[in-house]
Amino acid sequence: MLSEETTVVSLWKDNWQSSDYRKKLIIGLILLSFILISMPFFYQAIEQRRGIKFNDYLLQWLPAYNLSLIIFITIWSTALLTFSRFKKDPNIFLTFLWGFVLLNLSRLVSIGLIPLNAPESLIPIQDPISNYFYGEKFITKDLFFSGHTAAMFLIFLCLKQKTDKILACLATLIIAIALLLQHVHYTMDVLMAPLITYFIWIGAKKIVES
Repeated sequence: MLSEETTVVSLWKDNWQSSDYRKKLIIGLILLSFILISMPFFYQAIEQRRGIKFNDYLLQWLPAYNLSLIIFITIWSTALLTFSRFKKDPNIFLTFLWGFVLLNLSRLVSIGLIPLNAPESLIPIQDPISNYFYGEKFITKDLFFSGHTAAMFLIFLCLKQKTDKILACLATLIIAIALLLQHVHYTMDVLMAPLITYFIWIGAKKIVES
C-alpha cells in the first residue's frame, strides 16, 4: 500500500506530465511574479494622488481599534492551511493561483480607476509580511476593493473539504469585521470584495478547466 507522501508525489508528477497543466502553471507563476514586482511601484504611486472623500456612516459610528494581531494571525494561519491543501491537490493550487492573479489584476484596475482618500480614523495594519509587497511607505489608498477580504473568500471558494471551508468562511468574516473596526477600509470595499471575488473564481475555474 502506497504511503500518503508517495501518493502526493505521484499525483503532482501526473499533473506535471500534462502539458496543459504545466503551461497554465508556468504562465500563472510568471504573471504572479510580474504583479508582485510591480506592486510596490503602483501602490507607492497611488498613495501620492488625491482621492475622493467618502462619507461612510458605519465607520463614523464605529470606534477604531487596533486589531493588527488578530488580522495577522487569521490571514497567515488560513494561508498555512491552504498551502497544506495545495500539497495534496494540484488543482486547488492551480485554481487559487489563477484566482489570485485575476484578483490582483482586478484590484490594480479598480484602485486605478477609483481614487479614494483613506478613512480619517484609519489605524495602519502591522503585518510585516503583507506590507513588504507595498513598498517602504505604508499604503492607505488601496481601498476599492478589500484585498484581505477577497483573498480569504477566494481561499474559501477554492478549498474542498467541509471543515476547511467552514474555517475559511469564519476567517473571511473575522477579517471583514476587523478591517472595519480598524477603519482600514470603507464598508463598500469590504462588502463588494466577496461578490467580485466570486466572479474572479469562476473565471479562474474556466481557465483551469478549459
